Amino acid sequence: MDRLDNTIRPYAWGSTTAIPELLGVAPSGEPQAEMWMGAHPGAPSRTARGTLVEAIEADPEGELGAAAVAKFGPRLPFLLKILAAGAPLSLQVHPNLAQAKEGYEDEERRGIPVDAGHRNYKDANHKPELICALTEFDGLCGFRDPNQAAALLAGLGVDSLKPYVDLLHAHPEDAALREVLTAVLSADPEEMARTVTEAAAACARLGGEYAPYADIAHHYPGDPGVIAAMLLNFVRLQPGEALFLGAGIPHAYLNGLGVEIMANSDNVLRCGLTPKHVDVPELLRIVRFEAADPGVLRPEASPDGEEVYETPIDEFRLSRYVLPEGGTAHDLTRATPQILLCTAGVIRAGEHELSPGQSVFVPAGERAEVSGTGTVFRATVIV
Repeated sequence: MDRLDNTIRPYAWGSTTAIPELLGVAPSGEPQAEMWMGAHPGAPSRTARGTLVEAIEADPEGELGAAAVAKFGPRLPFLLKILAAGAPLSLQVHPNLAQAKEGYEDEERRGIPVDAGHRNYKDANHKPELICALTEFDGLCGFRDPNQAAALLAGLGVDSLKPYVDLLHAHPEDAALREVLTAVLSADPEEMARTVTEAAAACARLGGEYAPYADIAHHYPGDPGVIAAMLLNFVRLQPGEALFLGAGIPHAYLNGLGVEIMANSDNVLRCGLTPKHVDVPELLRIVRFEAADPGVLRPEASPDGEEVYETPIDEFRLSRYVLPEGGTAHDLTRATPQILLCTAGVIRAGEHELSPGQSVFVPAGERAEVSGTGTVFRATVIV
């Protein structure tokens, strides 16, 4: 197995302290948002054999296993991250596989450069994802019941929000949510900025369930995404709890440290809370306008101590082992590729000793025994 040297991405929303605290190093003073583990070409992990991309390209079946290559192609189908949000991320959705292929092919035909700011589809893959909290973790996930959203907006006492409140009461669920989100994102920017400013002041004054939206507005003053965010479920995860985010589900991470895993894709359509491009017509084509409980996941324990976060897709499978002091070793050998990530204590993985934030790549079929005291996350695929 290979010890991984991983890149930390300095996105502006990142926490300045959470990842350094996990790694046991001094903060740099700069935001440290994500640490990437995997073979994404944008920031592949490095090994003693070169980048993980290079190692896999040299022997796809040897590294990934014949079954994984047959099912997903000659590349690692997931990207594992440590994510540290110090400020809200953009409100966003991801396409399903058919939508991603169609959108990518369309933009390729139209000759839009992949790195263009107004391009929506960077690749032809979908991007389901799972976030598992390491600390208390706040986020937004999926639409509220329209009546609940109407009550939240009405409680602000902002006259310019009344038309949205009426829409939420007057239509069937999917039509109500679609009409209000469309109206918010298509409103005159100056008028919406005034509405958001007034709503933000009310949120700050009222506190309680409005406090998260006051904080969002502090980071994104005047952004229509502040109002769009109030249409969504607010979720506070406790350590070990997780959220699965499938195609078309609007979501945003607000604050906290977590382990994130996703299909290996960059496809994002933004709804707000960002200075980046918002393609409203394409966004409305992708969003699933249905109210639903966000569905907080808790791991399901197996007899051997593995705690699995069950999801409906095959590109990734995330689980963890919480190893007690004096416990026995666990054989994690598997016919698929794996990344093992320590998040607490000291874990022995093969010949490597891992402290929090350190990880290894285990090629398919390679013997993988873990021991020690602490927590290790295991990322692999289902074939």
